[in-house]
Amino acid sequence: MINVDFSILITFILYLGFMIAIGLIFYSKTNDLSDYILGGRQLNKWVVALSAEASDMSGWLLLGLPGLAYVVGVEAAWIAIGLAVGTYLNWKFVATRLRNYTQISGDAITLSNYFENRFRDKSKALRMVSALFIVIFFLIYTASGFVASGKLFSTVFGLTYFQALLIGALVVVIYTFLGGFMAVCWTDFFQGILMFFAITVVPIMGIKAVGGYGAFVERIKTINPEMLNLFTTLDGKSISAMVVISSLAWGLGYCGQPHILVRFMAIKSPEQIKPATRIAMVWVVISLVAAVLVGVVGSAYMPDALEGAATETIFMQMVNSLFHPLVAGLLLAAILAAIMSTADSQLLVTASALAEDFYKVLFRREASDQELVWVGRLSVVLVSIVAFIIALDQNSSVLDLVAYAWAGFGATFGPLVLLSLYWKRMTRNGALAGIVAGGVTVLIWKQLQGGIFELYEIVPGFICSIIAIVIFSLLDKKPAVEITKEFERVNTK
Repeated sequence: MINVDFSILITFILYLGFMIAIGLIFYSKTNDLSDYILGGRQLNKWVVALSAEASDMSGWLLLGLPGLAYVVGVEAAWIAIGLAVGTYLNWKFVATRLRNYTQISGDAITLSNYFENRFRDKSKALRMVSALFIVIFFLIYTASGFVASGKLFSTVFGLTYFQALLIGALVVVIYTFLGGFMAVCWTDFFQGILMFFAITVVPIMGIKAVGGYGAFVERIKTINPEMLNLFTTLDGKSISAMVVISSLAWGLGYCGQPHILVRFMAIKSPEQIKPATRIAMVWVVISLVAAVLVGVVGSAYMPDALEGAATETIFMQMVNSLFHPLVAGLLLAAILAAIMSTADSQLLVTASALAEDFYKVLFRREASDQELVWVGRLSVVLVSIVAFIIALDQNSSVLDLVAYAWAGFGATFGPLVLLSLYWKRMTRNGALAGIVAGGVTVLIWKQLQGGIFELYEIVPGFICSIIAIVIFSLLDKKPAVEITKEFERVNTK
């Protein structure tokens, strides 16, 4: 056991050293806030595609989704279907238009900055309110990454949860603090490759270990044949419409996720978005199918071995059991890659909101670029401390935390992003009403239990946000001529 731990430890140290080295490389190349937050809009299609999807999927791809599939079987695929469709629609209808609009509208480098410029909001209210919701929901999202890192290090190395949580948080903070957006995107690029390899090889080896595909299917049928039925629950009843809608509704969240949208804003040219879409979709579809397979195959390979929050460690348990320690170390590092690829992005977007949208607006409008970079770096540390405190509960579910934050962003910003890109009549008051309606609905709905409130909170939040945007925009006076002309200019690109 000591040799196993040592082999895995060496692999982890080498991997973490590589990630921090990337942070150090880009530390010297970060000259202003645009470099730190958006990388100067110089990312290529491969880096944008893989970093967007790696930061999207996070630790829940290797922990939360397989853990759910371990318990309920292929019913978990409804979430995967919703996410795959949502990913495609986001790249198809949001990516190019957002890239063009953010550059034309005052060269905005944050989502909040774009909203302010798009609606010519001189009051700063729109920017401040959107930044506030970004901070709220990213604290929850970042905490989910820290929880995942805690489970990883405690399971692999036998550390206490607190020790494991501390190590995971420190690594993410170090290279995000140093290198900013370029470090985050390039590390996410490599982490996306590693995640793809890990999530595809584990179910293949698991099926082989139980005797091949035929033996795997027979074993699952022996445990519970309903685990292989997409349309029924484990007790043989038809899956409820509410479960299907709630699962598919995950796809609504994509157009409101700041850490994904910022990749679209940073690509070198709009022409690279089409090939980037193909790269992203291949990665997403295969990875989601494989993640569900990990859980189902895990049920056949290790039936009844895990329960409660421990079900989210099925990927780790299979890796430890199926592979040589050196290979296991690499595959387990993929979990760390998944965690880091999202947590770093979330920290950076939150830091940008605090530096660009709070500090600069409220305290130091004349702040230099170098000063704002350091405020951004210090914000990374501050946000990490708060997220660390939230993550201290070791019984927290990674999937539950991700679902909450995902719904928050999807409902708060999704309708706002879509309508701001495609509806010329939308106004600043409509945008403000949409943010508040979507965000508050999610926060309240999540606290209610039973009946209709079992519906995933992103659905009512998204609907309320759209209604608020439309009503308050139509009640408001028409947008100024310069706003409509800018909208039409984006239309012609």
